[in-house]
Amino acid sequence: MDNTNSKIATLSFLSFSVLIGFTIATLLKVFSGAFGPVARAMELDIVRHGVPVASAMALFIYLQFNRGVLNWADQVIAEVKKIVWPPSKDTKAMTVIVIVMVFISSLIISFFDMVSGFVLNQLVK
Repeated sequence: MDNTNSKIATLSFLSFSVLIGFTIATLLKVFSGAFGPVARAMELDIVRHGVPVASAMALFIYLQFNRGVLNWADQVIAEVKKIVWPPSKDTKAMTVIVIVMVFISSLIISFFDMVSGFVLNQLVK
């Protein structure tokens, strides 16, 4: 793994670990509102702050020092670098086409909705 790929993988692992830490903290808050034992445990700072931080750190260490994960990350980064992104001009043109097609589709669906609503109202009367 070259140095650039290593930096990208480390930053990705760090970001993922922080996200998991926030997720665990949020789940603990939610579960503390639903379960009494979790609410009592959340009164302790070690549980409220320590468990999410320790979980995130453990995950980061596992990801950073696992050879299989590092090889997988290196292959993913190498494949992503092979992607040829379309030019900005093409992206803008395709965006305009999508917006126009969504507008036309909404007009057609609205027309059919009004017609079917009118027909149903006439049948009900």
